[in-house]
Amino acid sequence: MSAPLQVYEPFRAGLPPLGRYWKSLWSRRTFIAEYSRSELREQHFDSVFGQMWLVLNPLLLSAVYYLLIVIIQGTSDSTRYVHLTSTLFLFYLLSNSLTGGVKSITAGQRLILNTAFPRIMLPISAVVIALFKFFPTLVVFVVIRIVVGLPFAWEMLWAIPILAIAILLALGLAITISCINVYFRDIASFLPYLTRTLLYLSPILYEASALKDNIRSLEAFNPLFPLLDSWSRALVHGQTPQAGSMWQSLAWALGIFIIGSYFFLSREREFAVRL
Repeated sequence: MSAPLQVYEPFRAGLPPLGRYWKSLWSRRTFIAEYSRSELREQHFDSVFGQMWLVLNPLLLSAVYYLLIVIIQGTSDSTRYVHLTSTLFLFYLLSNSLTGGVKSITAGQRLILNTAFPRIMLPISAVVIALFKFFPTLVVFVVIRIVVGLPFAWEMLWAIPILAIAILLALGLAITISCINVYFRDIASFLPYLTRTLLYLSPILYEASALKDNIRSLEAFNPLFPLLDSWSRALVHGQTPQAGSMWQSLAWALGIFIIGSYFFLSREREFAVRL
C-alpha cells in the first residue's frame, strides 16, 4: 500500500472545509492530551515538587497581595483573602493560556513543517496544559474556605457554567494570540505587561462592588471583569451572579473565540511560509 500523498497548493486566504477540519481535529484528541502531558513533563510538573509549585506560586502571590492590602488599608478580613485567592486562581488559568498559546505555533515549527494536521491543535494544547495546572488549585480553594469557616451554598454551583465560559475565553485568547505572534513576534515580549495590566484592572485585588459607578462603566472594555466578578459572587459569597455579568462574559468569550478562530483558520495554511 503506497503512502498517502500530501499536495501543497498556493496559499489563498479563506476557511478550509469546516466539517472535514473539525472531524480531523476530533480524531486527534488523544494526541492533544498526550502532547499536553509531555509538555507538562518537560516542565517537571509530573514530580511532587512540580505539582506543589502549581499551588504554591499563586498562593504566595496572593499572600503578598493580601499583605499589601492590609498595609495600605490598615484592615481586612478572611473573606477578602478568599476572594483574592479564588479570583487569582482563575486569572492564572487565563494568563497561562495566553503565555502558553502565544508561542505555540512558532515553537511547533518542526512539527508544522513536517506533518499535516490541524494547526489549531497547538493553541488548544496550551489551554489543556493551563487546565491541568488549574484543577489542583480548586482543591486548595476548598481547603482555604473550610479553614476560614465560610459556609457552602448551592449557589456555588454557578461556578460550573462560569468555568465553562472561562475555558471558552481561554481558547479564544490562545488561538488569537498564537496567530498574531506568527506575524508580529514582538507580541510575546509585550504579553507580560498585558497580563499584569489585566491583573490590576480586574476585580482581584479589590471587589467589583467597591468601585464607583463611573469607574465601573469603563470596565465594560475588560473581558475579564464580568467573568471574575461572577466567579467571586458564586464561589466566595455564595450568591447568584448578576445576569448582566454572565451575558457579558459569554458575549466576550464567544466573540473572541469566533473572531480568533476565523482569523486562525483562514491564515493557517500560510504558517509554514511565515515560520
